[in-house]
Amino acid sequence: MSGALLADAARPAFARHETFPLRFGWLRKAYMSAGSDPAVFSEAGATVELGVGKNMVNAIRYWAQAYKILEERPNAQRPRVPHLVPTEFGHKLLDEGGWDPWLENVGSLWLLHWQLLRKPSLAPVWWTAFHLFAPEQFHEQQLVDHVVELTGAAGWNSVAEASVKKDVDCLLRTFAPRRVGRQTMDDLLDCPARELGLIELAAGEVKAWRFVTGSKPTLPPAVLAYACLDYLDTSALGERSISIARLTSDPGSPGRAFRLTESALFEGLSKAVALVPGLRMIEPGGLRQLVMDGDARTHADRFLTDYYAKAYV
Repeated sequence: MSGALLADAARPAFARHETFPLRFGWLRKAYMSAGSDPAVFSEAGATVELGVGKNMVNAIRYWAQAYKILEERPNAQRPRVPHLVPTEFGHKLLDEGGWDPWLENVGSLWLLHWQLLRKPSLAPVWWTAFHLFAPEQFHEQQLVDHVVELTGAAGWNSVAEASVKKDVDCLLRTFAPRRVGRQTMDDLLDCPARELGLIELAAGEVKAWRFVTGSKPTLPPAVLAYACLDYLDTSALGERSISIARLTSDPGSPGRAFRLTESALFEGLSKAVALVPGLRMIEPGGLRQLVMDGDARTHADRFLTDYYAKAYV
């Protein structure tokens, strides 16, 4: 069952980041460069255009696609080398007149984290860690073993354990720096996702990590509401209600992606829903639910548009 969930939610993309976690400025750089030249990442002068080494060019290309800033389009001149162009989401977020071109709003980092995990995800190790991995505290090899097992169950039988290990290492460095004495230059550079506080080093343990579950003070209610409605739109087509329990604990849900408890999710979502028409929280028989008039996609998009226009929730 878990293998089927992974195969449905993610694509078998492993170790494409060249061991580099995402850095501030990379998504904007990718957006601007691909917007000017859709073939920039496959050209000989990519290192000059992007101002980084060849391995970093590959990493920037991967992260821009994984965070759904860029997407592939057919290339008539070189059919085996597709063009990369900005997505609609990329335009809305990073254009000169976009929502947050320089990612100065922490709400944008939460939104990008959701985009990374929402299906189809190009980060299957990330998706597995947040949605299909039970331990709150764990060692790196535990996560590696779990992912390897699930890749087989998903039908991805050619995935090498070495590639999974690279992804797990990159995931952990994305969210928290290594302990003093093991740091590399990459560890000292800022990774945007560290501001989210989702994974941290386990106190008193060697090579142990823990998910930080609970309320997230920097998560804007509007971004949470968007993720909940986006999840409803993509996972339960046609439904106009969903339980808070499902939004909290289902694989693929915002609660698991943002590591929220049910009470924290309910509190944040209630704040957002209270300020807009067409959405309400109900508790028939003690079962807390989100109910809406109209379709989820329209409400979801409105939350982001209004949030960046007014930052009202």
